[in-house]
Amino acid sequence: MNNTQRLIAVARGHEPADVVLRGGVIVNVFTESIEEGDVALCGDRIAGVGGSYDGREVVDVRGRYVLPGYIDGHVHVESSYLSMSQYARTVVPRGTTTVVSDLHEMANVAGLPGLRVLLRESRRTPLEVFLQAPSCVPCTDHLETSGARLGPAEIRQLLRWRQTLGLGEMMNFPGILAADAQALSKVAAAAGRPRDGHAPWVTGHDLNGYLAAGLASDHECTRLEEANEKLARGMWLMVREGSAEKNLEDLLPAVTDATASRCMFVVDDRTCRDLVTDGDMDAILRKAVRLGMDPLRAVRLATLNPATYFGLRDHGALAPGYVANIVVVDDLKGFQARAVFAQGRRVAEDGKALFEPRPFDLSSLTGTMRPRPFDERSFAVPAEGWQAPAVGVIPGQIVTERRVVQPRVVNGCVEADPEHDVLKLVVIERHKGTGNIGRGFAVGFGMRQGAIGTSVAHDSHNIVVVGADDRDINAVAQEIARMGGGLAAANGGSVQARLPLPLGGLLSPEPVETVAKQLQPLEDAATAWGCTLPAPFAALSFLALPVIPQVRVTDMGVVDVEAFAVVG
Repeated sequence: MNNTQRLIAVARGHEPADVVLRGGVIVNVFTESIEEGDVALCGDRIAGVGGSYDGREVVDVRGRYVLPGYIDGHVHVESSYLSMSQYARTVVPRGTTTVVSDLHEMANVAGLPGLRVLLRESRRTPLEVFLQAPSCVPCTDHLETSGARLGPAEIRQLLRWRQTLGLGEMMNFPGILAADAQALSKVAAAAGRPRDGHAPWVTGHDLNGYLAAGLASDHECTRLEEANEKLARGMWLMVREGSAEKNLEDLLPAVTDATASRCMFVVDDRTCRDLVTDGDMDAILRKAVRLGMDPLRAVRLATLNPATYFGLRDHGALAPGYVANIVVVDDLKGFQARAVFAQGRRVAEDGKALFEPRPFDLSSLTGTMRPRPFDERSFAVPAEGWQAPAVGVIPGQIVTERRVVQPRVVNGCVEADPEHDVLKLVVIERHKGTGNIGRGFAVGFGMRQGAIGTSVAHDSHNIVVVGADDRDINAVAQEIARMGGGLAAANGGSVQARLPLPLGGLLSPEPVETVAKQLQPLEDAATAWGCTLPAPFAALSFLALPVIPQVRVTDMGVVDVEAFAVVG
């Protein structure tokens, strides 16, 4: 009897199942309804749903809800600071059994070899990891310096990899609107596959032009009217709720009976501390229900809808023949996971992983921090001719405002003015030793003293530091370079807290408990120095991303995103 024959026999009740989940409340995401009964598993598949089944192993789930495993349709694993094995160990016990990521953070640092390493590591875990081929490495050609470059030939190669579903977010929306041949060739290479968009504040005729190129989804909506327009034009709406990007509450009204089939929840970027303390997709479900969404619809947006969009036809539902990715929860308010099954195996119980990460050599990802030597004098900003706008940080958003500030001039140089919430923002190129250092100013952190910095800086991942004076900025940047990448905070010229991220300057090889513990003092230090942002390092990580409106600072200088040019 082959696997399919046995699956049919189990489904018909002629053979005992390998595992039976007995008597739970089954969530049907096809009809947004519930029923009571058994779920029978045969190997890595669901054989039967409803009624009564016999099994070699019977798990009593009476009084609890049985849901499909959650699918995160757009996530940058690297934003967690965790290796793939530790990331899996963190999110699988929360009920996330499948993720789709373009891994373009590591791609910008280490190219195709870096992607291979992360994907190979992921195969040693029960978490299903699918790839969207990174379309923008770098995300712009003339506004920043990255460590690698992926052109159309590399995209075509990636599309042949067995874990690749389609094309990752096309961040270069100005290139698409300008009909840039290389950008369009990348989109064309993925014809017939899901092709993710990235179009913040793109509306009207520009939106029509962007969609005409073949992009299908967007996770960058921050305004309800923008989400409604994109849904009306046929886009899939990815409703995002990450550490620095809080869009769920504003966009939830866009999910209606008419549009729900083309909406899904995504995390995008979430730090390990938030994953541990708040959760992953389960946190989004809790918040959506708390805000008034029907829980059955909320589950559909975290399961069936992303599976449908990505063409994962045997994922995202509890149905015969589907992959047996299942989460058992106490109720549809707290979504506390009591048991998680991945490909038919129980892999987590009561929030704890039942698997241990297998050893894997990640040494090829080290040694990527190569800035030209710098010192405190490297950050001076001559006052003569300085007219560039400041970056206005918006709490809970990664879009920024264009702020015009009156500069404080000392000895002929523009300096930070923490009394008026104006901090110096510097970006140090770290891949090729060019010596590029972008200098600008940021408003909105609230810090009155000290400096904080990170080498997790979307998307080229140069060293980004914001601070009240050049001495502390230098101390932070030097420490990040010394560690081979990571996060640091300094005050009085001395480093007060640090988190080493030696794997590409993005990830730690340490257990999640260690990494989260190291992150806490960094955020505490920023708060003690007056920072009012709830996730300051996550917010800082986006300030060098020149494809998100309105103003950024890269290693080449202050960037006006709307003009798509360096202006200072």
